[in-house]
Amino acid sequence: MSRKGRIGCAGELLVEFVCESKNGRHRRADVYRGPFPSGAPGIFIDQAAQMGSNCIFVGAVGDDAFGSVIVDRLVEHGVHGDLIARVPQTPTGSAFVSYNDDGSRDFVYNIALSAAPLFDAGPQTIAALAEFKLDIMHVSGSALGDRAMCEKIMTLCRALQPKGVKISFDPNVRKELASDESYFTAVHELTGLASIFLPSEEDAEILFPGRSLQSYGEELCAKGLDYVVLKRGDKGAEGLSRIGERVDVRAHAVEVRDPTGAGDCFCATFVSLIANGTFGFRQAIERANAAGALAVTRVGPMEGNSDLAAIEDLLAKAR
Repeated sequence: MSRKGRIGCAGELLVEFVCESKNGRHRRADVYRGPFPSGAPGIFIDQAAQMGSNCIFVGAVGDDAFGSVIVDRLVEHGVHGDLIARVPQTPTGSAFVSYNDDGSRDFVYNIALSAAPLFDAGPQTIAALAEFKLDIMHVSGSALGDRAMCEKIMTLCRALQPKGVKISFDPNVRKELASDESYFTAVHELTGLASIFLPSEEDAEILFPGRSLQSYGEELCAKGLDYVVLKRGDKGAEGLSRIGERVDVRAHAVEVRDPTGAGDCFCATFVSLIANGTFGFRQAIERANAAGALAVTRVGPMEGNSDLAAIEDLLAKAR
């Protein structure tokens, strides 16, 4: 029987501006589209809410127009925003992205000097999350790149996991942080705390070099993880569960206009359907794979987020 899973998330909230031409690498005057609501954790929680989950977010924005762009979108889609702080005299976090013909992207971020890390992770917030009766707390590895934010994320997870809240973790490894030992200490601790682990192929190659999903996935499941799902982009997705289920699905053929946020949509769809009890393991991966495909068809990190009806429509057309 389906239910409304209760899902939380914490981390950076940003507005994003997308360069309209390619190969500029932010080094010349150009036209940018935006502000789009963004931030990997924000994209995740917006998609989770659209999938029918009961969602709450811990974050911070400036007391400015950009902050309203983000908060208004999340609240419109049903996310509980009581734990999103509005910080006066501090700008909302931002990201500028420029695409290149080879598919690579160049980003310019303002996170460390913005409101993004200034959310509360103390006893009052932990108590509020407990009162919300969370089923799952999701973490995107993008939130671990800022040390202050990382410490707060770890505080929340260490407090919630012993209370029976399951941790969902998308490592979202940033290559520029590969030499930061404290970053990887957090990544490995969260992998150990997690019940759901959702790496991309790039993540897996950094964290488990040369190993197959079956190899590291079975090892993680033996240590207590319920699900390990590998996002493979235009090659689809694979997954295995602690009870021995194995799934391999192909990607959907769609026009790629903006890949930002596709992995977050995938994760949110899978986590939501598992938390809601709506579908089994294979069906949840199939729908997560479809959500990721829909996400890349629109410009803007949250603009490609979708509801279950849109996902089912894509699956029906693919049959």
